[in-house]
Amino acid sequence: MSGIYIHIPFCKQACHYCDFHFSTSMKKKDELINALIKELEIRKTEFNNITVETIYFGGGTPSLLSTLEINKIIDAVYSNYEVINNPEITLEANPDDLNNQQIIKLSHSPINRLSIGIQSFHEKDLKLMNRAHNSSEAKSCLVEATKYFNNISLDLIYGIPGTTHAEWEENIAIALSFGVNHISSYALTVEPKTALASFIKKGIIDNVDDALAQEQFHILIEKLAQNNFIHYELSNFGKEGFFSKNNSAYWQGKPYIGIGPSAHSFNGKQRGWNVRNNTKYIKSIENNTLPIEIETLTITDQYNEYVMTGLRTVWGVSIQKIDSDFGEHFKVYLLKQAQKFIKEQLLYIENNKLLVTKKGKFLSDGIASDLFMLN
Repeated sequence: MSGIYIHIPFCKQACHYCDFHFSTSMKKKDELINALIKELEIRKTEFNNITVETIYFGGGTPSLLSTLEINKIIDAVYSNYEVINNPEITLEANPDDLNNQQIIKLSHSPINRLSIGIQSFHEKDLKLMNRAHNSSEAKSCLVEATKYFNNISLDLIYGIPGTTHAEWEENIAIALSFGVNHISSYALTVEPKTALASFIKKGIIDNVDDALAQEQFHILIEKLAQNNFIHYELSNFGKEGFFSKNNSAYWQGKPYIGIGPSAHSFNGKQRGWNVRNNTKYIKSIENNTLPIEIETLTITDQYNEYVMTGLRTVWGVSIQKIDSDFGEHFKVYLLKQAQKFIKEQLLYIENNKLLVTKKGKFLSDGIASDLFMLN
């Protein structure tokens, strides 16, 4: 099983915190869609004897496309790849694009899962982040979307400067009131060269407080656990049967193809990433050349990636897999490096798996880096 990720690099406006690849100009939309379809055709041999389980439209803002354009791309997947019956097909969407008419159209398309970028239900947070929607649109789109889709994920951001714990708890409560079955939640991160980084440097916006973010992360864990959500990955919470199949495949090391400018691919031994430029991407595809850089992972790279992804998930790092896939030397190293974190009650071993404790979850990426093999 495997997945196809399709990057739609267009947005109405730039969110202050975002460093993903996108353009606010839609001039090349038709050319871009044709290039996506052609890349799907060019790369079909990469998935010989592999069945596609998930199709994921990310961005950017995929909900800027019409259902006809979305269907055209999905048809290209089915024309060139073997796809399972009833695959998970996700569309990332912004609330301001999801009016009743558009939701109905999407419900009649192959899209069967929506990932809605709410981020916050508070107007001041949305303005700080320069989101294209307002609080009213966030709520009204969920009212309509839940009428037609039962598989809905929404995004929330915590650790926003000026957001109190009470306001954060209200965000969670409002999200839960719509009965969604999946929530992805991320700490606000200050990426270099973003507007947010510039505003913080100039003192226009307060800097992100890591301690505040950690406290709000633990509030989130507690509230969602009380509502039968399983914390199956560091930033992802789902009810039974509603884990993201697309994202789970990433964390479990399954192969996937990334289509579109800046999209990443993985085949188990190599990583690839397309050029982060719409014009260069389109021209290259038109000339039947993949605009991709490829890195072949060493055995050490593969070990480090498995440790990083495994510690983020409820499935943990299998000590048996480390032994069988990487060898005794890696297993001994992992267990030695893990000892101090086990003593600090940040890690524990259960059923021959290395897992992160509740106390250690917020720190899991940092812990993983200390378990990496350096050469």
